[in-house]
Formats: sequence, structure tokens, C-alpha cells
Amino acid sequence: MIKTKSLPALKLAPEVSLTHVESCMTNPYPEALPFIGQQRAQTAMDFALGMELPGYNMYVMGEAALGRFTMVKDKLEAHSKTRQTPKEWLYVNNYDDHREPIAMFLNAGESRQLSDDIDELLDEVVDTFPAAFDNPGYQRKKKAIDREFDKKYDAAMTGVDQLAAEKSVAMIEENGMVLFSPVVEGKQLEDHEFATLDEHVQAQFFTAIEELEDALNEALIELPRWKRESSEQLRNLKKSTIEMATKPLLKALEHKYAANLGVLRYLKDLKSELVDAVLDWLDTPASAEDKQEEFDSKGMLTDFFAPNILVEYKEGDPAPVVYEPNPTFGNIFGKVEYATSQGTLITSYRSIQAGALHRANGGYLIMDAEKVLANSQVWDGLKLSLKTKQIKADLPYQDSSVGSSFTLRPQLIPLDVKIILLGSRDLYYTIGEYDEEFGELFRVLADFDYYLPGSDKVQYQFITKVAEYCQETLQMSISSMAMMRLLKFSYRQAEHQTKLSARFADVLELVAEASFYARQDDVTEIEDTHIDEAIKGKQYRTGQISENMLDEVKEGHILIETEGKAIAKVNGLTVLHIGDTAFGTPARITATVYAGSEGVVDVEREAELGKSIHSKGVMLLTGYLGNRYAQSFPLTLSANIAIEQNYGFIDGDSASLAELCALTSAITHLPIKQTIALTGSINQHGEVQAIGGVNEKIEGFFKLCQLRGLTGEQGVIIPSSNCLNLVLEDEVIEAVEQGKFHIYPVATVDEALTLLMDVEAGELVNGAYPEGSINAMALERLARIALVVSGDEEEEKAEKEDA
Repeated sequence: MIKTKSLPALKLAPEVSLTHVESCMTNPYPEALPFIGQQRAQTAMDFALGMELPGYNMYVMGEAALGRFTMVKDKLEAHSKTRQTPKEWLYVNNYDDHREPIAMFLNAGESRQLSDDIDELLDEVVDTFPAAFDNPGYQRKKKAIDREFDKKYDAAMTGVDQLAAEKSVAMIEENGMVLFSPVVEGKQLEDHEFATLDEHVQAQFFTAIEELEDALNEALIELPRWKRESSEQLRNLKKSTIEMATKPLLKALEHKYAANLGVLRYLKDLKSELVDAVLDWLDTPASAEDKQEEFDSKGMLTDFFAPNILVEYKEGDPAPVVYEPNPTFGNIFGKVEYATSQGTLITSYRSIQAGALHRANGGYLIMDAEKVLANSQVWDGLKLSLKTKQIKADLPYQDSSVGSSFTLRPQLIPLDVKIILLGSRDLYYTIGEYDEEFGELFRVLADFDYYLPGSDKVQYQFITKVAEYCQETLQMSISSMAMMRLLKFSYRQAEHQTKLSARFADVLELVAEASFYARQDDVTEIEDTHIDEAIKGKQYRTGQISENMLDEVKEGHILIETEGKAIAKVNGLTVLHIGDTAFGTPARITATVYAGSEGVVDVEREAELGKSIHSKGVMLLTGYLGNRYAQSFPLTLSANIAIEQNYGFIDGDSASLAELCALTSAITHLPIKQTIALTGSINQHGEVQAIGGVNEKIEGFFKLCQLRGLTGEQGVIIPSSNCLNLVLEDEVIEAVEQGKFHIYPVATVDEALTLLMDVEAGELVNGAYPEGSINAMALERLARIALVVSGDEEEEKAEKEDA
């Protein structure tokens, strides 16, 4: 019997050369290393950044901790230095329609200068008025207007006064009122004196006063017109005074911005509105002690005239690189703030706030794809903005909230931006399937690989990068042995003996945690023992569930045997993923076989605990049995397969090899070694295929055996194609080296059966298996079950008895 040999200790982990590590640490990598590897993704980014045509936005595909954001940010910042500084954008008031503020652009640094100039202008206006109305020239003209009015008024009143004198009546003006009083012998009569007069005399006076009142009304019938003309003359005088006072100020600004038509148009509109604003807000002199009113006047002028700067730059600034961590509608497209006044929402062009698209305009905007797609309005708005090349400004979610209150429709700003979305592989293909426009707008895919080649060059870069991080960020050094431990950790993350993990962030996280233990030891160099402490520390912090499961096995609550033999029972290997941790644990798999025609029943599937891939693995068992044994008779049997004491969902086909071995044991009644656990998937031809989590599965069974005591007979069976994925812990390698634990690679089911049962599986020769082999015994039992099910066995016995 040819027995599969266990793997030597040298095959259980990749070899890392200490000499190579020390050489790399002595002579750091000569070039700058913003990131390591990922050539495919780098090429895609360079292409996207070089394409200035519409639609060449980029989707960066990969999982977290692969360095996506770091690489994208570094690439964009380097490329942004080759681009011109973008234009600055600001909004100014639209005096024809305040609902539609006007967008205006300026060169870098000019917006702030314009804002300061307007602020200085408004300061001078506030300082000038109403003090300018105290000018002697203005006062002289104002008095002339007042005299003209007084002249007309006095002339009218003089005529009435003369008429009153002729009628022996005195005209009296008191508190803006005109009264008439009878006069007798040159004396104005009091009421009691008037009452003593004869009735016919009183009647004469009443008639005279009525005539005088009519005459007064007739004389002052033009008074409203005189007042209106006087007010108009006074207003025109004020306007001309204001225009004369502000003209030099505005003239200086017009000369300064003569080359910018947008600013000139803005100043032209401001000129006429400024006169009315001064008349409305600065006409009444403020008292010397009331400084608050003067401040409010400046505030009102600022809110009405000052520009609202959305984005500004300094001359020579690179193109902006903006990352928006919370891509809500308002954060992307900007928003309009509202205030409450007497129960009503109010706003103005000064309340328009810039969004990420405004800040990134002329440059690059980075966002997380999943967050963008979480809100359909954000995604639709982003696509519309990219297609129209204008920043979408209407806020649909505000339509209901503001009701009929005053809303704004700002002039749209042209958009020139390259969008970079960071997302997963699954999300990329899902978007492409459901949104036809996605491929038109995001033509470039930057695909981040999970692995880095474990070449000497990549190791060289890895070592240099880690050393730089320790020196610059942690302010510590690192030993060559610790660096070897980190390389092994990266190989373990990749689950490959020739590839490093692309999750470089995990390496930096580990070395940062190791620095904590180094500081506890009061040293400035990170040693390999500190790396091990950091790994064990994290395992301890997150390992409560795995320890509880191991305790349950130890206490006998979960039935797992590691000694002896048993029929139709085998130790399978599973791996559990909880949060960011994974650990392996053995599971007992059992099978029962009896005469019947129900076929192989997957108990997990029937209980709705087994998912699709696991169920597929069980279904393949029927194909294997039929192909191997049932060539001359129908495959007819009833069998149940179960993963005992499993109360949660299970998926994956890595248990199919163990399930087949348990099923074969149940068919042949040959016992299986309980000292060996196994994992692997099979196909219908009995070939053993690779599985995932091989390291955790091996270590899970090893810990159980170690807990109960290593006997030298314990071990695991793994697919031979998984040998390249072995990066086991040192204690497992040491146990294998001492012969206390074994790892057996198998390529076929027969190899696994031979190891488990200590019986030759048997090769098919001339249509038959060797007598006493596992396959021969299985063939005989299945043929007998087929006869029982069909009823031919009773007939065969009767014929023998008659003979």
C-alpha cells in the first residue's frame, strides 16, 4: 500500500532570507515610494488623468486597506501641479430679479481683492452719509427748495388773512392747524364773550368764518402738489449729492477692473442701486451715542451689495483635489441657507454655500461610490451635472420644506471636473448592469489587485516603506528579525507562499501596535517579539468566541474525537469569519446509509441551514458514486449527511471531501481515524480541489489536539493544490518538524480514503477493483442495496435454495 507522505516543515511557510532583509535595510530603496506595486491600477490612473475628453472619469475598484485612497490622492496631487489654477467663482446680487443671483468668475486672488474693495467702498459710504448732507452747498439748495415751498404757502395764507381782517375775523395758526376767531373792537373774543353777542351778530360771524374756511381750502388746494414737487426736488438734490459723493469711489473701481467686463457690469448695476440704498437706509442722521444703528446700516449694505465668494485660490495654486467623505446632496451641489423672520423663511444670494463640485471645479473630486449611490437624487444629479457640464443647483429636497417661501434659482456654473469613485468589485459590476449611463461617464477602471508579487524588488520596497513609517511616524527603528516577521505576516494575509498581501495598511497597523509593546519595554527599536505580542494581543482581544468554542469541545459539549476510529464519522475543518477576524474550528460530519431510493439527502439543506454552494457540493457526491460504482446497476440508496451540532448557516463546498469519506465509511463499514481531520472540495471524478482558509483550518484542529495532548498520530488532510497557500504559525511548524503533527496533501479521493482507513482504495483494473479494497467493498455494498430495493435479492436466494 502506497501511503501519502506528510509535508516537511520547510513546505509549511515561505522562506524569507535574513541576509536579503538586512541588505535592504542597510541600503534603502533609491526611489521615492508613495505606494508599492499595483502597476495595472497605476497605468489606468495615468491614462484617466491624461485624457481630457468628457466621460473619462474613473472608478477605482478594490477592497479597503489596499491603499486605494493613498495612491489616488498622491497621483492626483502630483498631476494637479501640472494644471492651471482654476477660476474663482462668486455670486452677486441680481437687482432685476433677486431670485436669480448672477454667477461671476475671476482669476486667482481677485475675488478676495474685489470683496475687500467693495467692503472699503461701503465703509466710505457709511462714513460719508448722512454727514454729506451737512455740506453748505447742499444745505443752501435745500433751503432754497424749502423757501420756494414756504413762499407759495405764505402767499396763500396771506390772502386768506387779509380777507379775514376785512370780515373782522382773526386767523390763528397753532400746532399745524388754522383757526378763526371773531374780533370786536380790535379784540379776539373768547367763547364766553362770543356767547353774549346778539344772535344776529353771531350769525354774521358764523357766516364769515364759513366763507373764510372755504377760502382757505381754495387757497391750499395746491398744497399737496407743492409738497410733492418740493419732495421730488429734495430727492433729486439728495440723489445728485449721493452720485457726486460716490462717483469718484466707483470711478476708481471701474478703472481698476477695466479689463473685466463681468466686474464692470456688476459695478454699473451697483451704481444705481447704491443711490437708492443710501436714500432708504442712510438718509436719517444717526445719533452720536447710537453706534449700533450705524453697524446695522453697514450690515444691510453688505448683504445687498457685497459679493458672495464660493471658491478662492492663491495665484499659482495647483488644481484642487477634494475628498468628500459625506456626499449628501447639499455637500455635493451646494446649498442655500435660510433664516426665520416673523415666522417666514428668508434667504438671499449671500446664503448660497459652495458644494464639493464647486470646490473641485477645475480639478478632481474623490468620493466613495457606495455612499454616492445610497441616495438616488445625488447619483442622478451627479450624472446630470457631468452630462450638461454645469453644476446642478436646484435642491429637490427643499421644495417641500420651504413651501411657498422665497427661494433662489442661482445662475448655473460651468463644470470642469474629473470624478474618482472608490468602490468594491461587486458594486462596480452591479452599477454597470443596472445603469447604462455609468459606462459612458466612467470609462476608466483602476483595478486594485489583492496580491503583490513576492519578488526581491517588491520585498525591497516593502522593507523600505516599513522602515520609513517606523522612523517618520512612530519615531522608532525596527530590527531585521521584526521585518522578517512582518513579511511573513503579509504572506499570511495573502495566503500564498510567493505573494505578499496588497493590504499594506494592515502591515502598518500591526507595526504601530507593536510599537506600543516596545515602548512598554522602554526601548526604541521594534523587535520580532513585539510583533508577536501585537499579533497575540489582537487575537486575544477578538478571540473570545474561538476560545469559547474550544472550551465547549474540551468540556464535551461539542463532540469531537481526536483519538481512535469510528464508522461514518469524520472530523471536517471549517473556518468562521466574525468581524475582521477568522478562526478555524473542527466539526464532526456523520453519514448514514440504508436501503431505499431517496438518494443522498443533505440534512443542512433540508433544515434550511445549508446555502447554495454547500448544497451543490453534496449533490456532486451522487455524481461521484454513480460514476465510480454504478456502471452495471442503478445507483439506488438512501443516505443522510449532516454536520453535527451546527446551528448556524453554512456555505461553501470545502466539506464535500469529508462528507464523501463519511459516506464511504457508512457504505463499507470501514472505520475512519479520528486523529485526522480533513478539508477539500471534490468534483464528480474524485479529484480534490483547492479551498480557502486552509491555514486557519489547520491551526484550529492543531489547537484542539495540542489542548488534549499531541500524540504524533494527529494531523490534517488538505488538497495538494493548497500547499502553495500554507503560511502556518511557528508552533505548528515546530510540531510538524518534531513529528508530533502531520499535514497530508492529497490530489484524489482515493488518497484521502487510504489515509483515513489504512486500507488500499484500489485502482480499477479490467473493470474490477482489487478484492478487499475500499472501492471493491463499496461497489459490492451498493450493488447489494440496489438488489434489495428492486426485490431481486429475494428471488436470488430462492433460486439458490432450490438448487
